[in-house]
Amino acid sequence: MKNLFIVLTFCFLSVTSFSQEATTISKIPSVSLKTLDGKNFNTNQISNDGKPIILSFWALWCKPCQKELDAFNELYAEWQKETGVKIYAVSIDDSRSTAKVLPLVDGKSWEFEVLLDPNSDFKRAMNVNMIPHTFLLDGNGNIVSQHTSYFEGSELELYKEVKKLAGIK
Repeated sequence: MKNLFIVLTFCFLSVTSFSQEATTISKIPSVSLKTLDGKNFNTNQISNDGKPIILSFWALWCKPCQKELDAFNELYAEWQKETGVKIYAVSIDDSRSTAKVLPLVDGKSWEFEVLLDPNSDFKRAMNVNMIPHTFLLDGNGNIVSQHTSYFEGSELELYKEVKKLAGIK
């Protein structure tokens, strides 16, 4: 009975977390961010030559965020090879904490692009209230789906959506 409850809960969370259609924002807004090396980066530069994009909001203090990004990183090379997907991780840590982001990213050897949003301008523009908050964009930059929270295995559900966008069964 306990196992049935866990399975049903997992199925419910999978369906509800990945079926949230982006209703208020269809494209990402143009906001100025910083790269880890301190260069300016405008969100209108987020692109991937017509291939899918994963945009994940996270923070240093958010353990589920780091678990999700660790899971992405573990599979990223394979995902890129198969679908060409590109991942952008946007840190919403404030200006006092941003100095700690680079050491964490280096220590975890994350291979994807990490951007800094210390004033939460992009976070607000994207209506992000809870983290982790992950958006899936098609090759034209349209928001296809989004989800909040992370549980082990949810990265595989996201990847199914990525494969659909890339035209892979």
